[in-house]
Amino acid sequence: MTVTQGHAPGPRDVLGQRDVLDVVRDLGQSSSVFLALNEGNRYFTVPERRGLITYRPAGRRYWVQFTGACAAEADRAALDHAFAAAAGDAGKRVIAVQLGRGDAERAVADHWVVNQFGCSYSIDLTVFGLRGQKFVKTRNMITRSRREGVTVSEAASGRLADPDFAAQLDGIDAAWLRNKGRHVKELRLMIGERGGAVQGQRRLFVAEAGGRVVAYISYSPVFGDRAGWLYDLTRRAPDAPPGVIEHVFAEAAQTFKDEGAGWLHLGLTPFVGLEPSYDLPGASRLLARALALIGERGAALYPAKTQLAFKLKWRPQLVTPEYIAFPGRIRLRDIWCLARATNSL
Repeated sequence: MTVTQGHAPGPRDVLGQRDVLDVVRDLGQSSSVFLALNEGNRYFTVPERRGLITYRPAGRRYWVQFTGACAAEADRAALDHAFAAAAGDAGKRVIAVQLGRGDAERAVADHWVVNQFGCSYSIDLTVFGLRGQKFVKTRNMITRSRREGVTVSEAASGRLADPDFAAQLDGIDAAWLRNKGRHVKELRLMIGERGGAVQGQRRLFVAEAGGRVVAYISYSPVFGDRAGWLYDLTRRAPDAPPGVIEHVFAEAAQTFKDEGAGWLHLGLTPFVGLEPSYDLPGASRLLARALALIGERGAALYPAKTQLAFKLKWRPQLVTPEYIAFPGRIRLRDIWCLARATNSL
């Protein structure tokens, strides 16, 4: 991990994961803020203010920022301005992704072009349950998984350290990616990871059948006003029984509810939920049309509709728009950089 300090690129110093985790835990508001701890991310800080901006270099010309500034509300604008100044001094252009509404409005005030990128969806666990007509299909899928002999459990830390168990999870990862096809991509900047120094902060629920793991879901902690858990990373073996992911999800959600967690966040789905009511002044009409077209017809590149259908079946109570922002006029190479940084091309 590296940190950039002040208003110039300067030397990079090591920023400890514990330091980042402490800032994220104390000041993070985005439901995806824990993804700031993904491997390969960098952090911008200002000595006189507590907080950070997460970013990644992309090519020779860009810094791609992930979420808004993770800081107290009174410090966010100052951190934004300092980061923009540091990027300018370094000869870099910033592209910001997964901005919340407040972050996006600050960017508009600073004369950035800001467009909605998609929506995130969240379940209020205080009212979570699968009773009623609207959940009939979901209950049937879970019942089918159980009839196939699938059991669901949370993987304890000791099991995560078992080489055989880890090899099973790695095998599912490899098979899942092969089965998705070479054209379907993961938005690597905006999804979680398994393993690494902060694995102990995550929760991993696994489905097993016939003595082997056939699917798993990883959840990351969410802090701030709507604290809880983020539905983060999903994998299933190609031969896993139908309904296995619904089975795991339902068991995990009930566990979190029983523990008293307030929210289960389903994360950003890009290219969907694009509504004129969410637009901010100065949004690019050309970019809006391009994003909508990807969501409608771009399943070969990114399965937005499939993701959305899965999330909506749980009847989330909260829908939150998220944004992307560019300083000044959007350039064609901005779109190319964003696509490469997120692995969507």
